[in-house]
Order: sequence, then C-alpha cells, then structure tokens
Amino acid sequence: MHGALVDLAHVRIDGWAPLMLTIAAVVAIVSWIVCRRRRVVGVVAVAMTIAACVAQLNANVLGYPTAAAALGHPPATLPAAEKVIEADIPGVVSGFRARPASIYLPPAYSVDTHAPLPVLVLLTGQPGHVVDWLQGGHLARTMDTYAAAHDGLAPVVVVADGLGDTEANPMCMDSDLGNAFTYLSVDVPAWAKSHLQVSEDPHSWAIGGYSYGGTCALQAAVLAPTVYPTFLDISGEDEPRRGTRAESVTAAFGDDSEASEKRFDAVAPLEVMAKREFPSTAGAFLAGSEDGEFRPQVLRAYDRAVASGMDAHYRELPGGHSMDVWAPALEVEVDWLSSRMGLTD
Repeated sequence: MHGALVDLAHVRIDGWAPLMLTIAAVVAIVSWIVCRRRRVVGVVAVAMTIAACVAQLNANVLGYPTAAAALGHPPATLPAAEKVIEADIPGVVSGFRARPASIYLPPAYSVDTHAPLPVLVLLTGQPGHVVDWLQGGHLARTMDTYAAAHDGLAPVVVVADGLGDTEANPMCMDSDLGNAFTYLSVDVPAWAKSHLQVSEDPHSWAIGGYSYGGTCALQAAVLAPTVYPTFLDISGEDEPRRGTRAESVTAAFGDDSEASEKRFDAVAPLEVMAKREFPSTAGAFLAGSEDGEFRPQVLRAYDRAVASGMDAHYRELPGGHSMDVWAPALEVEVDWLSSRMGLTD
C-alpha cells in the first residue's frame, strides 16, 4: 500500500493532467445534476472540482511536476553521481577575460523538477585554476557525500575563474588590472540564472574560496551584499594584495597617490566593514592552526565582520596554508552553507 502511494505521489500532475481533471470535474457536475443530485455523485463532483482547481493553480502559478515535489520530496529515483561540466562564462558587462568555469550539478539537478537549486560560487587561490577545487579540493566527492545524505539535493557549484590566467592577480577588484569584481558579481550570476536551473533569490546564493579566493569572497560579500549575502573565507588575506600596500595601490590604479589610495580603501573589505553595517550577511572564516601568515589576517577580518553586525563564525582546522585545510574546510561548512541558502532547515 505504501509503495502504491509513493508511486502515485510521483505521477506527473502537469502537462495534460489539469485539462483532464477539469473535464472530469465538468462530467461529474453534469452527472450530479442528471442523477437528481444524489449524495455520492455530489461528493465525487466536489472532489473532482477541488482537484481540478488545484491542478489549474499549479499549472498556471506553482509549476510543481508531481505531488511529491509540491510537498518538498525529491523524485523516487535519482542519479547516483554528480555531473561536472565546463562552460565559458563571458564577461558581457565587465569585459573580463576569464577561463572556462567548472560547474558541479548535483544528482537532483538532472531530474525534471520545478524547484530551482541554490548556487555556491567557488574561487581558487593564486596562482590557480578552476580544476584545483575538483582535484586537490575533492569538490565532487564532498558535494556527492552531502547529496547522498539529503535525497540527492545539494547546491549547484560554479567554480569561476577570478584570475584570468594562472599567474594573474587582479586582486578581485575593478581596476587597471581588469574588472574582476564586476565579472564575479554581475556576469557570473547573470549567466548562471539564464543558463542553469537555479534559484534567482539572492538568499540562495553564496560565494567562497581559499587564499586569494577567500579574500575575493569577502570582498564580494561586502561590496555586493545583495548578490552574495553568504560567504566562506578560507585562509584569506585581510585585504587584496600584490606585494606591499603601495605596490598594490599602484598596480591597481597607476600610482600610489592619495586619490588612488582612497579608491583602494573603497574596495578593501576591512575598510568597508569599518564604515558600514551588515546585519543581513553571514560568513564563515576558517584558517589552518599552523598558518602563521594568513591565520592572523583571517582573525582580523573575522573580528571586523562581527563588529559590523555580520552573523559570523570562526573555525580552525589542523594544518597550514594548503589544500589539507581548504578541502576539509568546505566539508565542515557545507551543512551551514546549505542551511543559509535554504536547501535545508
């Protein structure tokens, strides 16, 4: 009996179903009138009319493919493994020339459901390539493990190129080095929303990364909080950097004048958090316990985030500044990320 009910819950209720239920309701009402309003026929007519109304509402407004999907349950059968694809995400607005992105699609993605999935944008360190998250970072394994424990559901993960080249360092800002910030905050979300079956609700979006990518995630979160209200900063710096501060300012804006330094401060995350409050933003800060250079910077960023009103937490993992910390960092935070993005309660 239970199996039959489960199968019934996964029968398609879109397509021809609304029309057929409407016809059945009309037939039931006519039968009730012809049969001189007999009680049994009347009950059937009421039930069919309600079913037809619900089906029409679903077809024209809600869009759920099955009753199970409407109740928040995944399809009865799901693919056993993930799918990772490669895609060119052009810098339509930014003009930034990025390398192809790698995109993780969870098992539930390939099933015909109406419910869009949340999106996690991940960034690598510098030097780096998007495949670093897939190879040393074990991204697919981490997300598959999560999906296996959640009926095949997991965020869609877009590993975007925030560098432009392996050795490049545009400091994740809009500057003479390229418009990396606009690329990540405008072009990547726009492309994903138009090419993938993902949520357009900003609350379902997060950004994260390690080292350079962690710094970049923090920058994106404070400069575009309505795009990325949730972020993951793993072993990031306390501000964008190419050598000394003067060298960084000069690389970005042509000189280290006071005007250029002001432009730099306007996008430096600690400076931004000192002047603004972020009550709707949440962030996870992680560092290796033996990372003598980056751990203090992560702590400074975390303290400033808390002072700015963010819902922030800090965690240390065994190790230094390496993938031995960065890969486990995603593993331990994926539950929190998914909850923040509305995938789980």
